[in-house]
Amino acid sequence: MSVVLITGSCGLIGSESVKFFSSKGFDIVGIDNNSRAKFFGKDGDTNWVKNNLVKFNKNYNHKNTDIRNYSALEKIFKKYKNSIKLIIHSAAQPSHDWAKKEPFVDFNINALGTLNLLSLTKKYSYNAPFIFLSTNKVYGDNPNLLPLVELNSRWEISRKHKYFKGIDESMSIDNCVHSFFGTSKSYADLLVQEYGKNEGLKTVCFRAGCVTGPNHSGAELHGFLSYLVKSSLKKKIYSIYGYKGKQVRDNIHSYDLVKCFWNYFKKPRKGEFYNIGGGRKSNCSVIEAINYVESLVNIKVKKNYNKANRVGDHIWYISDTSKFKKHYPNWEQKYGTKKIIEELIYSF
Repeated sequence: MSVVLITGSCGLIGSESVKFFSSKGFDIVGIDNNSRAKFFGKDGDTNWVKNNLVKFNKNYNHKNTDIRNYSALEKIFKKYKNSIKLIIHSAAQPSHDWAKKEPFVDFNINALGTLNLLSLTKKYSYNAPFIFLSTNKVYGDNPNLLPLVELNSRWEISRKHKYFKGIDESMSIDNCVHSFFGTSKSYADLLVQEYGKNEGLKTVCFRAGCVTGPNHSGAELHGFLSYLVKSSLKKKIYSIYGYKGKQVRDNIHSYDLVKCFWNYFKKPRKGEFYNIGGGRKSNCSVIEAINYVESLVNIKVKKNYNKANRVGDHIWYISDTSKFKKHYPNWEQKYGTKKIIEELIYSF
């Protein structure tokens, strides 16, 4: 038996991972307690994803387990031990706003939950690569200190600047505002690196930008493009927070991200970390995304503008994926932002 253990298996990245690795012949143990429904209400509920995973993947075994519960997790690791060939840790509390409201819960899920999984991997499945879904929020608001220029529909950076092709791993994580979410994820990120460099585990952090895809249960507090499309089609009001709606995000499709996982799995490294996202191939501002949605569905998006931005939010962020491409030259990015938005529209 060859098992891939996936936390957050009913979320966007987890469910994409289930489908991909299931198609490769692995048995899947999925850990997900649908905490998104608690965080975001009905919009965040992922039970529909779980039902589809169980229905269409015969080798999928679902566990309704909380990653904060060490003893419950240990029962799973103890059962499968060295049959576990890969751990994909994508479970998280993913919202800035929710983390500020419930910082203890946020930290226990994002930091303590990660520590539980690392400890159990070391104890029972030492040779299994450990993939962690980190975030570009580990850099706090340092990207906002860049010399940005305001254009008609977006903020941008000079072509002469070293970060024009994207922000690489040389950016500091210090001397900045992280938000409580960014802080808990930074702690987890460093733990994953430490277990690689100090304990010898094959670990990697993917510091992702905006990840999206048709399985995204987008909510107002999390899931930029998915929630925009959902709001537009249901004729709900879409709220924009600060920066005149010109803030830029790079967007990577969950399939392209899972292909990163596959490449790493075949040739793992210890204590590694990569910036990963849509890069220059796939990025947009909020305004540009709204304009494109309107052009496709021929409706006017109802929107509300709030001058105050979210704490720690980025004005401009595009990932430089050069380091990952150097280590894994066979990885190719399939989706651009327009193709992602089109797929989201047709999936609703």
